[in-house]
Amino acid sequence: MNWFKVLVAGLWKENPVFVIVLGMCPTLATTTSVVNGVGMGLATAFVLITSEVFISACRFWTPEKIRIPIYVVIIAAFVSVTDMSMAAWVPDLSKALGIFVPLIVVNCLPVARAEVFCSKNNPWMSLADGISMGIGFTISLGVVASIREILGNGTWGAGKWLRWEWSGIHVMPHNYDPMLSAVLAPGAFITLGFLMAIMRMIKSRRS
Repeated sequence: MNWFKVLVAGLWKENPVFVIVLGMCPTLATTTSVVNGVGMGLATAFVLITSEVFISACRFWTPEKIRIPIYVVIIAAFVSVTDMSMAAWVPDLSKALGIFVPLIVVNCLPVARAEVFCSKNNPWMSLADGISMGIGFTISLGVVASIREILGNGTWGAGKWLRWEWSGIHVMPHNYDPMLSAVLAPGAFITLGFLMAIMRMIKSRRS
């Protein structure tokens, strides 16, 4: 298996959101703004990278019958590190994301990659897969969040980046009437559906 192919697979061919359709709960719930979407994506990426490498390194010592509970415990350990680190260093983002950071433990994406990929491959390849899926997930959430924030608020990137408050880029005219439905639950489903349809259309034309 080619390391570079694994590294780029999550960006397009096996994108975790638009192709594999995993991690839908945080994708729909945390993408009301770019800050929240990217923050959630990076938190998930860290958990993916660290847990995949660890699970792969322990794959020969993991009993077959209890492998899933072991994967969940390993993922939970890295989620706890992520959650506490965010609470300490980026408390505003931690509060905004709320329960969705601890819920990475039961997110389909880390558990699925543990079962499908890193339990069958060495740590080096699992590192590539973790980076690929993590970046692909972060970009996907960033794209969904960008569309929702622009339509719902007329801005892009508004919020608190680390400890700096930023009003964002005013993409829409100042007299723009915000489409509030874009930052509500229906807007998340509609935006995601359109993006998935566009991606499948592009892939079908290329094939």
